[in-house]
Amino acid sequence: MRAKALLLLLSTATLFAASQDDYAKKQMDAIKQEQQAFLNYKKKQMESFEAYKKAQMEAFKQYKKEVGVFWEDPKLSTKKEWVAYSKDKKTRSDVDFEHNTITVETVAKSKKEALAKLRRTLAKVSVEDTKNAIEKDPLQQRIDKIPKPANVIDAKVDKKPILAPVVFKKPPTRKRLKEFVYKKVNDKTIKKRPSKKVKNNFVYKVVVKLPKDATYKRSKLYENEVRENASRQKLPVSLVFAIMHTESAFNPKATSYVPAYGLMQIVPHTAGADSYRYLYKVKKIPSSRYLYNSKNNIRLGSAYLHLLYYGYLKKIKNPQSRLYCAIAAYNTGAGNVAWAFTHTYNPAKAATIINRLTPQQVYERLLHDLKYDEPKHYLNRVSKRIQIYHKIYNG
Repeated sequence: MRAKALLLLLSTATLFAASQDDYAKKQMDAIKQEQQAFLNYKKKQMESFEAYKKAQMEAFKQYKKEVGVFWEDPKLSTKKEWVAYSKDKKTRSDVDFEHNTITVETVAKSKKEALAKLRRTLAKVSVEDTKNAIEKDPLQQRIDKIPKPANVIDAKVDKKPILAPVVFKKPPTRKRLKEFVYKKVNDKTIKKRPSKKVKNNFVYKVVVKLPKDATYKRSKLYENEVRENASRQKLPVSLVFAIMHTESAFNPKATSYVPAYGLMQIVPHTAGADSYRYLYKVKKIPSSRYLYNSKNNIRLGSAYLHLLYYGYLKKIKNPQSRLYCAIAAYNTGAGNVAWAFTHTYNPAKAATIINRLTPQQVYERLLHDLKYDEPKHYLNRVSKRIQIYHKIYNG
């Protein structure tokens, strides 16, 4: 009897063990299937976004080609230049935020025709706001028609003045605007050259210098948003301003073909997606319109700085050393910062070396060993500008 009971017990245990193994195997299979499903979903989402990005690039190329019919240098907006064309593409304004100039040009047959076009264009760009600048932009209108993937989040652009507070001490009357325009565009200020693209036409050009304190005045437009988000993300106000100045020189229409958009030059599918998920706990990719909204842009840019400083680089103990690394990482990524110290892309591994160095040694190592020249110059510029904005905004 005892032998039978023991045999039955052993048999039951064996069956139970087999059942447990089978259950564990099924669980592992289910986890693997779930992981694979997530990877497939992520791959599909990225493929969808890449197709969307490709369509945007094609729109840029096509528009540039059309502009090239009239201009030997068919320039489009960049990080620090806001370029806008008339509907017929024969007149354009180019606001250079880095060098504080407005260049207005037109292709015309006569000076009389040119004067009218140049004055109208200068008046428009001087009082333009961000909402109108985006919505009336022919290129942006084309981009808006491209079907967006389901995971791309859109938003309205905020209505904020771009140049008026820089050019005028108070909102200009029609009379004051006309006086300004006629003073800047006249027979003495216009330069003329033959058009290389349009037969029997000339290119007429006027360059208007903005006030010396133009950069400071533009920074003031965003002070409330910067202070609010710097406080929320536990960042120095001066850091956010210095990053913004270095990225775009406070150009709200900043565009680069990475692509990156807006004041803090957010790349939608990397920094944009990471920051949006951190802030709202939802996986979304911000559109160009979303990032041209200054409030959204500063909120996401500040959030990304928080992720770098308090997240990806948190194992760096010295606050100043970590700040230098976060600045460089904003430009080139935390992995490339790690590479400067370990020739691997592991920030945690790099932290053990960084923690043995002084902040000055970390700064010098980054300037010497970062993989590319751009982040080296970037770190240098931002570090110097932090000191300037700390004096201006006391934060």
